[in-house]
Amino acid sequence: MTGKLFAGAAFALLATAAFADTPKPSEFVEKAGASDTFEVDSAKLMTTSKNPAVAKFARAMIAAHTKSTTMVKASAKADHLMVKAPSLTVGQRTDITALKAVPAGKTKDDLYIKQQKAAHEDALALMKDYSMHGSAPHLKATAAEIVPVVEMHAGMLAHM
Repeated sequence: MTGKLFAGAAFALLATAAFADTPKPSEFVEKAGASDTFEVDSAKLMTTSKNPAVAKFARAMIAAHTKSTTMVKASAKADHLMVKAPSLTVGQRTDITALKAVPAGKTKDDLYIKQQKAAHEDALALMKDYSMHGSAPHLKATAAEIVPVVEMHAGMLAHM
């Protein structure tokens, strides 16, 4: 009985911790906006890559993340939230600067792919968390709709 009680208490504690870490709706919109902006801005630097797979992936990121920005904005509006222009995090700005500094070629392609893997891991964690624990219903549904798209992008990156 003690083991079951402990397991139940541990689960409750984990669930509470997960919910406590879930961003507020306005924070989710801000983080999702920064993520999409980073994806689009970095992809714009890579559409002319000599590697056709990288260039194709970059064009796909521009389209997909422009679409998810539109979806999040519409959901935020439906949830009666004000949406301000997204701003990149310090890390995202640093990554863009680093990508700009590398001359075109394999090294730049490799850096872009490395950055994209990390960015998509972060985006996937954000979307999954909000889709399960978010408090704004329209944003929660949108996050759930975006999860498989980000998973697909991560899968594409795994083969690059």
